[in-house]
Amino acid sequence: MSDPVGKLPSELDQLPDRDTEETAEWAASLDAVAQAAGTRRAEYLLRRTLQHAEAAGLALPKLLETDYVNTIPTSAEPEFPGDEEMEAKITAWNRWNAAAMVTRGSKYGVGGHIATFASAAWLYETGFQHFFRGKEADGSGDQLYIQGHASPGIYARAFLDGRISEQQLDNFRQESGGNGLPSYPHPRRLPWLWEFPTVSMGLGPLSAIYQARFNRYLQNRSIKDTANSHVWAFLGDGEMDEPESTAALALASREQLDNLTFVINCNLQRLDGPVRANFRVVQELEAQFRGAGWNVIKSLWGSAWDELFQLDTTGALVRRLREVPDAQFQTYATRDVAYIRQHFFGANAELVQLAGVLSDAKIAECFHSSRGGHEPRKVYAAYKAALEHKGAPTVILAQTVKGYTLGAGFESKNANHQMKKLTIDEFKDMRDLLGLPIPDSAFADGQVPYGHPGANSPEVQYLNERRAALGGPAPARKVKQVALPAPADRSFAPLLKGSGKQEMATTMAFVRLVKDLMRDKETGKRWVPIVPDEARTFGMESLFPSAGIYSPLGQTYEPVDRDQLMYYKEAKDGQILNEGITEAGAMADFIAACTSYATHGEPMIPFYIFYSMFGWQRTADQMWQLADQLGKGFIVGATAGRTTLTGEGLQHADGHSHLIASTNPASLNYDPAFAYEIAVIVKDGLRRMYGEKPEDVFYYLTVYNEPKVQPAMPEGVEEGILKGLYRFNTAADLAEAAPAADAPKVQLMASGTAIHWILEAQKLLAADWNVAADVWSATSWGELRRDALECDEALLRGEVRTPFVTRALEGAQGPVLAVSDWMRQVPDQISQWVEQDYTSLGTDGFGLSDTREGARRHFGVDAQSIVVAALAQLARRGEVPASSVKEARERYGL
Repeated sequence: MSDPVGKLPSELDQLPDRDTEETAEWAASLDAVAQAAGTRRAEYLLRRTLQHAEAAGLALPKLLETDYVNTIPTSAEPEFPGDEEMEAKITAWNRWNAAAMVTRGSKYGVGGHIATFASAAWLYETGFQHFFRGKEADGSGDQLYIQGHASPGIYARAFLDGRISEQQLDNFRQESGGNGLPSYPHPRRLPWLWEFPTVSMGLGPLSAIYQARFNRYLQNRSIKDTANSHVWAFLGDGEMDEPESTAALALASREQLDNLTFVINCNLQRLDGPVRANFRVVQELEAQFRGAGWNVIKSLWGSAWDELFQLDTTGALVRRLREVPDAQFQTYATRDVAYIRQHFFGANAELVQLAGVLSDAKIAECFHSSRGGHEPRKVYAAYKAALEHKGAPTVILAQTVKGYTLGAGFESKNANHQMKKLTIDEFKDMRDLLGLPIPDSAFADGQVPYGHPGANSPEVQYLNERRAALGGPAPARKVKQVALPAPADRSFAPLLKGSGKQEMATTMAFVRLVKDLMRDKETGKRWVPIVPDEARTFGMESLFPSAGIYSPLGQTYEPVDRDQLMYYKEAKDGQILNEGITEAGAMADFIAACTSYATHGEPMIPFYIFYSMFGWQRTADQMWQLADQLGKGFIVGATAGRTTLTGEGLQHADGHSHLIASTNPASLNYDPAFAYEIAVIVKDGLRRMYGEKPEDVFYYLTVYNEPKVQPAMPEGVEEGILKGLYRFNTAADLAEAAPAADAPKVQLMASGTAIHWILEAQKLLAADWNVAADVWSATSWGELRRDALECDEALLRGEVRTPFVTRALEGAQGPVLAVSDWMRQVPDQISQWVEQDYTSLGTDGFGLSDTREGARRHFGVDAQSIVVAALAQLARRGEVPASSVKEARERYGL
């Protein structure tokens, strides 16, 4: 072996060698081992040395990949505290009923998944029997992120403990009758059971990390003692390909979230085939998590493999396991022993010799079924080690067989994710394998029966005793409503009275309001400001020194701006969550805060403020997750609109977020024009979400970065602000150049910053064209539409109700022209309920870099363009000469 010292990596060359002789001796020793015992022995010694150094706390780079064996050897497994036989019976019943439920439902064509829970049953059952804490102790318990496709197994367990009836099992995926079960974990559909929606894959792991982080946030801010709460996220190995699944791994390790455990079910299959056909997903995941600073526990092989590893005196078996790709190992699980002997053990002479002392039965057991994820002792050992590990989160990589116990027709088959039922004969084989006392006569009607040992059976008693010891049923969602007192009116007063002669953008108005609300003695501490590294953009730096930026380490450095009034202050009890450049992470934070009222019995008031273009467009799936999880809070799309961002251009110009937001039934969407509208909306939002009768809704507000003089609130407009429309002024209110009494009439309607364009157009119409225009502020196109749709639905029930928008505009003369800084589809949401002639102007198309004036002229929404459009409406009605339209275009240079 050549002298390695001369070929050290360059970074080591920069370190002074204080004892070159000692270094040479170490290198010579390694050379000697390689020459005498072979390079494999030398590699082994180096790995063991590095592992020992890591365990001793030496500051060396970690090994990113260890051998393809269990992290915890059999000899180191702790004593199993449960009754294995009893737990096997309970698991057998749950396996059976999960498969029966999906199979029975298949006759209705509603689908379902069998194979996922079949592979993961022991991963869940061991947790339910020994680890997962319920909510009856401290109200929080553990947070369980259940893999979506495993839901039948959770329903089966709830059936066994009496929380779900047989009728409900038969209504799996048939909810319209009111007594069914949702397909996946959906808190909005089954709010007493499910806490976290997870089947939009990738969102579960991301949310679990931020939930664990938010638990620490509550703890460090002395709001709730969450020290005993542990977050468990059950994931599939295929799901880890989603970018969100691994997006926050570094955050979890950086903040030392040892209250978090990922359990990844490595059955080596995704929906259509192998996760890593030509590679090894377990090894890849291990490297990824270890590189991110996680504690990694591999539970790969069942006890049947112990004999094989003991016989592997040369390491040939371990090396072979590391080189076989996943797709080939999946094939071994389905082929006979002769195939395995030839294709696995036939790889080299050492393995041939090892296989010679193994019986066919032993080889079949090892390769067909014996996996670490199928043995409660090994799962228990992994879970216990995860809870005992401190200073970092843990991931458990548990290897299983997809479709385990479902028979040869299911196990390890590429198509098993899409297979929805077993035949009667397959169920009988499964019954015999599981040892369940279900007679053949139970199948007499050609239907597979559900199985239950009885409410007073030893199995159910054992299950209930274990859950009682752990704090009650799980999973479970329990909400103890805590109404928050309304903030003092003085917090809202400054916005209601206007800004006088001072200009103020609505973004700044919102920030000022929240800053005042955070001073409220009763509820101020419950506000959770969340921002993805754009606080200074939104004028929020004034919150830094007063509220502090949350960091579990506090501030371990002297900030560069410490001598400034608004310096960058981090604190262990900081209130602001400044997440860095990650809208997905900030949204996950927001969801955890929005649902704290249910998860921990502590209602929090989060507001998440972001560049509006990078909110709904980028993380709309998480907005649905928020709605599904019944979250409450304020989402604020700042620097909103397509024309307010001078110079930013296409990618920053939002003209459609309100359209996307309108598709979410839980989102109440407002586009306020004035500061006082923001005050009214936020005050009512606090009442609706956190008052005596809280609603399961959240708010989306868009605010603008365009400074304008903010008027005082007119009298009697509160109802219109909240319902979505009110008349701001009339043509008769104009101080100068008021049109004649018989002048043609037009109704100008706008939301957000567009109100200022139509106010200018109102003056031009009066002064230049003798047209009387009334100005309406449309605070919410979405709420107007929601109300109108409810009226339409009522009509089907025989109730006659008039939509608010129709009533508000009743008697208004002339056509209606709606204008916004959004696509025309946004204001067009209400068109069918407006009895007057209706048309709209908007910013359809791509954004562009320009001045505000240039961009608005480009899109045809500036005051002059509005005048021309209004005249065109009147000309079509014969109320002004057609020539006026051409004349106006020429006058204004359009």
